[in-house]
Amino acid sequence: MKIGVLSTNRNLYSTRRIVEAGEQRGHEMPVINHKRCYMNIVSSNPSIHYNGHAIWGVNAIIPRIGASVSFYGAAVVRQFEVMGVYSVNESVAITRSRDKLRASQLLSRKGIGLPRTGFANSPGDTDDLLDLVGGAPVVIKLLEGTQGVGVVLAETKKAAESVIEAFRGLKANFMVQEFIKEAGGADIRCFVIGDRVVASMIRQGKESEFRSNLHRGGSAKLVKITKEERLTAVRSAQVMGLNVAGVDLLRSSRGPVVMEVNSSPGLEGIETATQIDVASMIIEFIEKNARQGRTRTRGTG
Repeated sequence: MKIGVLSTNRNLYSTRRIVEAGEQRGHEMPVINHKRCYMNIVSSNPSIHYNGHAIWGVNAIIPRIGASVSFYGAAVVRQFEVMGVYSVNESVAITRSRDKLRASQLLSRKGIGLPRTGFANSPGDTDDLLDLVGGAPVVIKLLEGTQGVGVVLAETKKAAESVIEAFRGLKANFMVQEFIKEAGGADIRCFVIGDRVVASMIRQGKESEFRSNLHRGGSAKLVKITKEERLTAVRSAQVMGLNVAGVDLLRSSRGPVVMEVNSSPGLEGIETATQIDVASMIIEFIEKNARQGRTRTRGTG
């Protein structure tokens, strides 16, 4: 098979591992910079061009699209779908998961555990908004943030009001969530492929840091998850419509709560912590499921 990897940097760990895994299984694995693709959108013979030439003969694609280029990256994935190319994660699922507010609403509709979350527009709503999520301390998140950037822990009501006022002054979209104190600055990343969790790790934030992101100095190790956590992770990926996803959970006093569902989860942390060849599992999934023209909208809206 010819499996295109949509990535802006072929030297990134995740991109390299996917290419290596595919080549070891006998596939052609071109790396395509989706930012440099351009599209011919016609009904008779739609195409994608890259480096001056039309792309042909691709059987499947693996999108590795950064949050900063979600709109254009999803458009490129959608064009491949129009051309009948199988995408391991479809364009609508990627955009669905990237919108944190939309994702939370969809997960809520399916009864999946979430931190209490508030979203508002008017400055006059601040007091009631904080009460809705249980009061301070609260976590305030920019909807466009990623890897822990744009996430603030406000430990007092006054601090929360100040952060909210600042974000509103910037005309930034944000949401307010309850702070899950019992999680102790740790979260669980479940790597979902298809209908199962293939690997899981617990990430612990560095001392005095409530964010557990590895990019912010956190540490990770293998963890055994419960049946409830496993089911929550798989259901969350399915609600988003993602075949490959990183689902981030917190262990709360009322069970697992979902913090985020990532459509382009990194491989370095999970493979290092678990010693599991996740990249090869992604290729295996494509081998079993990729069919010409097999694109459909999955998920809940």
